[in-house]
Amino acid sequence: MNFAAIASALPAQAKTSIDGLPFPRIASGKVREIFDLGDALLLVASDRLSAFDVILPDGIPGKGIVLTQMSLYWFELSRGLIVNHLLPDQLGEMRRRGITDRDLQLRSMVVKKLKPLAIECVVRGYLVGSGWSSYQKTGEVCGIKLPPGLRQADRLPTPLFTPTTKAPKGQHDEPINDAQGAAIVGAALYEKVKAASIALYQLGHDRAAKAGMILADTKFEFGTDIAGNLILIDEVLTPDSSRYWPADSYAPNQSPPSYDKQFVRDHLLAIKWNQTPPAPRLPAGIISRTQEKYLAALRNLLG
Repeated sequence: MNFAAIASALPAQAKTSIDGLPFPRIASGKVREIFDLGDALLLVASDRLSAFDVILPDGIPGKGIVLTQMSLYWFELSRGLIVNHLLPDQLGEMRRRGITDRDLQLRSMVVKKLKPLAIECVVRGYLVGSGWSSYQKTGEVCGIKLPPGLRQADRLPTPLFTPTTKAPKGQHDEPINDAQGAAIVGAALYEKVKAASIALYQLGHDRAAKAGMILADTKFEFGTDIAGNLILIDEVLTPDSSRYWPADSYAPNQSPPSYDKQFVRDHLLAIKWNQTPPAPRLPAGIISRTQEKYLAALRNLLG
């Protein structure tokens, strides 16, 4: 779909719950709901927004549509690098199962049933966020020694693969090194995951550059089929899983503005919320500005 068609389909009100479907709900995350279709899964992205691991009472209208449509864009672009979890003919698959509501179609994916890997696959191309904090203290990021003298938001000499654990709900993911990652998923599979993650990051970084953006870092998820083949799953290179910066305002020695919910985090920090439930309501201006940021990232990519 083109950007205009997606933007015109966004709802006026945030859809924070996905109800009324005739399929068993098998999982509910911060953003996505997963339903069992029997021979496949239905992944539906709501408009929920979380910050500091707490789901906020206000969603961002159409955020789930933006996330899904951006993921579909990247799944198609990355097909030459790795197989993904999408079933062919998404619209046909939905219609065959009686999913005809246009809003639901735009925020959904029909995907293969796979075994998710027990690690999160993070790739960092720039020194920012928790990586910058770690570097200031130790000169390392996730145990990887870096050259001295780097500045905040500097581009790293090479992209770093810095995986984490998948923590249970309510707990934080923990960084792991190569040896720990290999112990969790197996040495051979770990090397494939590492290579695929870096290749996908490079693809995303190069395409984002053409769209006037910098892909600073991102997170991928993978699964395996019954034959053990590695498959890209979940969402890909969205503002929820990635840190995008506008290239024209990028400069080192600062944390550049981003096309994601950092705007919301900054607001919550400014009002000194204690980061425990219940979360405060968001002002209308914060909601609309956040929606603009998600849409801007999509517009830049699709034109």
